[in-house]
Amino acid sequence: MSRESVVAKRYAKALFELAQSNNAVADVEKQLKIVVDALSGDAQIRKFLALPNVEVSKKIDIIKGALSDKVSVMVLNTVELLIVRGRQGEIGSVYEAYTKVAGDALGQAHATIYTAKSLTAEEMSKVAAQFGEMIGKRIIAKQIVEPALLGGVQVRIGDRLYDGSLSGKLARLEQALKTQAL
Repeated sequence: MSRESVVAKRYAKALFELAQSNNAVADVEKQLKIVVDALSGDAQIRKFLALPNVEVSKKIDIIKGALSDKVSVMVLNTVELLIVRGRQGEIGSVYEAYTKVAGDALGQAHATIYTAKSLTAEEMSKVAAQFGEMIGKRIIAKQIVEPALLGGVQVRIGDRLYDGSLSGKLARLEQALKTQAL
């Protein structure tokens, strides 16, 4: 396990415990997503935060000014702590770790559903319900259209990939034929 992921997990766990004690687990997750989207969506902000010759207090003032009306003090303090310690690049990893910790505690999991064509909301909810039943958690799903799959679906939940795509089946068939030929 890389040092960065260990650090992100520590921050995420601490933030989760604080959010849980304030009954704000879901709100903090949404707010962290806002921060991640704001920072990752703008290359200039990322570059500015990485500049070593800019005082940390100026970085914090700018981030607080931009986000103070959108996120709670808990989230702002966490972001501030990451910046003070030179770990602003970890904010995305903290969000990912937080969603996992919060999901485990709340009995939910985030899933990415890859399909060859766009699914309707009803189809998405059916796929989410089926996988939720399989793993025993409520699934929060997002969809990504991947035409290369040809058909079927791939579902990624955490580290696991469930591959029911046509391209995956063809690849497994090809592998089986190669091993039989040897």
